[in-house]
Amino acid sequence: LVLKRKTLTEGVRVRTVVREDEALIDEPVVRETVEVERVPLGRWVDGPVPVRQEGDITIVTLVEEVVVVEKRLRATEEIRITRRKDTEQHSETVTLRHEEAVIEHLNANGDSHDPD
Repeated sequence: LVLKRKTLTEGVRVRTVVREDEALIDEPVVRETVEVERVPLGRWVDGPVPVRQEGDITIVTLVEEVVVVEKRLRATEEIRITRRKDTEQHSETVTLRHEEAVIEHLNANGDSHDPD
């Protein structure tokens, strides 16, 4: 008569641990500023003046109604908005985390031991 039975002789346990490393990042940072310039006009116009673009400058013309013998629109002022972008290099030390696998060998009792 032959009997078979299973016996745990060894096993392996795998778990992960989180490690942290310091890293230097060096990236450009773009900053946009605007400059507003008010330009007096004082000229007559036939109707509202649409917003227009001249290169990097956006021009918004303001109008007012003036009572004369007839009512006409007179452009009173332009607002000129200039966009400027400044780029500067920015360095900063940041913490980066990563996982590592820790492998433990188990003996028949379930205790870990070093395989060496």
